[in-house]
Amino acid sequence: MSKQDIRNVAIIAHVDHGKTTLVDGLLRQSGQFREGELEGDCILDSNPIEKERGITILSKNCAITYRDPNGHDYHINIVDTPGHADFGGEVERVLMMADGALLIVDAFEGPMPQTRFVLSKALENGLKPIVVINKMDRTEARPQQVLNEVFDLLVELGADDHALDFPVVYASGRDGWASHNEFAKTDNVRDLFEAIITHVPAPKFDADAPLQMLITTLDWSDYVGRIGIGRVMAGHIRSGQQVARITRDGEKSTQKVGQLFQFQGLGRKQVDRIDVGDICAVVGLEEVDIGDTLADVENPVALPPVTIDEPTLDMTFRVNNSPFVGQDGKYVTSRQVRDRLMKELQSNVALRVEPGEGGDEFLVKGRGLLHLGILLENLRREGYELSVGKPHVIIRELNGVKSEPIEELVIDVPEEHVGSVMQLVGERKATLETMQAKGEYTHLVFRIPSRGLIGLRTRLMTASQGNALVNHTVCGYGPYLGPMSGRINGVMIATESGAVTAHAMEGLADRGVMFVKPGDMVYEGQIVGEHNKDVDIPVNATRKKQLNNIRSATKEATTTLKASRSITLEGALEYIEDDELVELTPNFIRLRKKMLKESDRRREDRKTKQAAKAGV
Repeated sequence: MSKQDIRNVAIIAHVDHGKTTLVDGLLRQSGQFREGELEGDCILDSNPIEKERGITILSKNCAITYRDPNGHDYHINIVDTPGHADFGGEVERVLMMADGALLIVDAFEGPMPQTRFVLSKALENGLKPIVVINKMDRTEARPQQVLNEVFDLLVELGADDHALDFPVVYASGRDGWASHNEFAKTDNVRDLFEAIITHVPAPKFDADAPLQMLITTLDWSDYVGRIGIGRVMAGHIRSGQQVARITRDGEKSTQKVGQLFQFQGLGRKQVDRIDVGDICAVVGLEEVDIGDTLADVENPVALPPVTIDEPTLDMTFRVNNSPFVGQDGKYVTSRQVRDRLMKELQSNVALRVEPGEGGDEFLVKGRGLLHLGILLENLRREGYELSVGKPHVIIRELNGVKSEPIEELVIDVPEEHVGSVMQLVGERKATLETMQAKGEYTHLVFRIPSRGLIGLRTRLMTASQGNALVNHTVCGYGPYLGPMSGRINGVMIATESGAVTAHAMEGLADRGVMFVKPGDMVYEGQIVGEHNKDVDIPVNATRKKQLNNIRSATKEATTTLKASRSITLEGALEYIEDDELVELTPNFIRLRKKMLKESDRRREDRKTKQAAKAGV
């Protein structure tokens, strides 16, 4: 049997190919909302960081009631997923809620690294894709070539004949139209709705089976506490019902369902019963985690747990011990940081946290620099202070061979900058896979160790004058390729604490680029600039101009200082070396040495050289 009036569909794509914008069009033309009720663009991107960066970070659910031309109503559950490779864990855990997938592909860029990843996960879950060639309004759109590339990708991923016989819809999410014919532009997205109704299968179920519901997402309310969100795989669930909670480790406990909510539009409505095949939110459970199964008390059978790829990057989180500790944030102790990380583990399934070397350190593992960077940004905004070390890739022993994560790196760059890009990437032990012209750009595909990507994006942007389009995703593990060169330039390290002066910055202008501005407070051991040479130098950035009673010919002359370099969170994490830290507070991002005093750093340097000499 099947629930013919329900459709569960996931929207998957590479970053910035228009998933959330296309959902905007579906919501606006569903007829569920009053005029003016839906405001702005990327309506589902409600997180402040998502709005600022213009990317989807968290998977989200919404539901649309669509009435077809025959007057039949369909309840369409839509799951919007992130497009960035670092948030692949969000994609993996929610695809189990869907019966079909809309694969969104840019009409010019075509399949990109994350397209391969999300499509492979959809095929693993047995989902047949509906291919949507989006951004047909672009002047350089090439829909037929992109369609052929999608077909080739499906063949390469081992798709069966059923998946290869995919329907195609041409659309422009920004302009709000979709059509089965690339040459027949419409004024609505009705063809996309019809494709979902026709090609996404209705949920299948056994009418007599006991309850089985898989929790794939967690939400939180200050009023009712933790909320479990998932799909009813078998049977049905009622409010007030006693259910068996089965954890990923097989532990069982009996709990009571408080309330049930069905998704409707952008919100939820309370219902008494949810039948098999539908997605719902369960309120009132004492404990619930992602991967848990809610089952029948008399016949508790667990569903297969959510499988998540292993992390590829780790980073040390430390308690902030700088001279400015506690001046900006509310939470500064190791207990507070540990409790917050444990809370994050409950919903961030791709994250791993282990104890560090000391009681005030934690080794945090994630899927990439952006994955960990977003976590750190959230901690800052919540009032936490902490220091983090240089990110390192996770080296594994596979079949007796030392192996490291390898990524597919795709760079689209104007032809005049190809030489500079090839040189930069070659220094990071990358190998060129393909190279072809794509309009005014050259399309380059490399295989590169993950550690070679740390700090590469900024240098690529400089070498290409900001014209490079860079995308990457992990494609597996390969043999360790040996040591890799780090940062070329040294840094300028403050020797005194106090306020930065314009007089001091004027004297340091020819030494390199400054990271601070006049008036900024600095402390001994803080990194205040980048040196022109490859060695670190101590500098006094707080030196004041000496006052005397001698009249100067240049007394009235004004000083023009070079602009300081502003540092972003991800930029700081890419920049530092092993003996340095990034200090994060709600309002400041500072770079510093692990050892603040110059005498301590010199002593440690001598010990390192003596140990190396003894080893030789």
